[in-house]
Amino acid sequence: MSAHDIKPAVPSRASSLPRPKPPRKLKAILTGLIVLLLLAGSAIKTESSFSELFTGLPNMLDLIKEMFPPRWSYFDDITGAMLETIRMAIVGTTLGAIFAIPVALLCASNLNTIKWLSYPVRLVLNLIRTIPDLLLAALFVAIFGLGPLPGIFALTIFSLGLIGKLTYEALETIDRGPLEAMTAVGSTPMQRIIYSVVPQIQAHFMSYVLYTFEINVRAAAVLGLVGAGGIGHYYEVTLGFLEYDKTCTIILFTLAIVLFIDWMSTRLREKLL
Repeated sequence: MSAHDIKPAVPSRASSLPRPKPPRKLKAILTGLIVLLLLAGSAIKTESSFSELFTGLPNMLDLIKEMFPPRWSYFDDITGAMLETIRMAIVGTTLGAIFAIPVALLCASNLNTIKWLSYPVRLVLNLIRTIPDLLLAALFVAIFGLGPLPGIFALTIFSLGLIGKLTYEALETIDRGPLEAMTAVGSTPMQRIIYSVVPQIQAHFMSYVLYTFEINVRAAAVLGLVGAGGIGHYYEVTLGFLEYDKTCTIILFTLAIVLFIDWMSTRLREKLL
């Protein structure tokens, strides 16, 4: 091949296009300044400072020293209360998940096109999530008295708000193809839900239920502070009598239960998803 046969390389169209300009740093700088201003303003309004933190460090270290070593013999006294806490979380999560199913179906805009019905249900769902679980437990204690029943009601409403919110948002992202196909063949609304909606959402729904159960175990552990049963009553007693070694035992016991539930939930999610 001669040198005359070699054609000069033609520049491609992509190489001839102008290079895109690098992103401007002004936006990142302004965002950082706004975050710093918000932090500084919040610290000033809440009267918090690093000097107070450093001043209280010796007291924190003294408290930790009093918590160790834990009083391991205290396990026998709190086992029953811990089992009650787990039972409260199981019942509250189950009831909340059952009630969340129709609520989520009413809130999903792609399944319920009646605006005057879906918007009030969403408003109620937002109101439920606004009320803290401790406040709910205190209200139910005032109604039903001391014991695990107020805690179960509080966890049920909390679970309804959380699972309902996550589920109806997931419902609005499902594939509309199967839903439209079943509508075209004249299926009933219940048939469309069972055969086109449930198969797409069931794995996500179970994941939300397991996640809520983990949260409820942690929440049920402190509901006893307002008299709603469970291990929280022992937190109040041991802290009130300054028996920090017993409090440490309760914390470690609760941590072990939560870690075990988290491990089991992870394994179940892996099988479902």
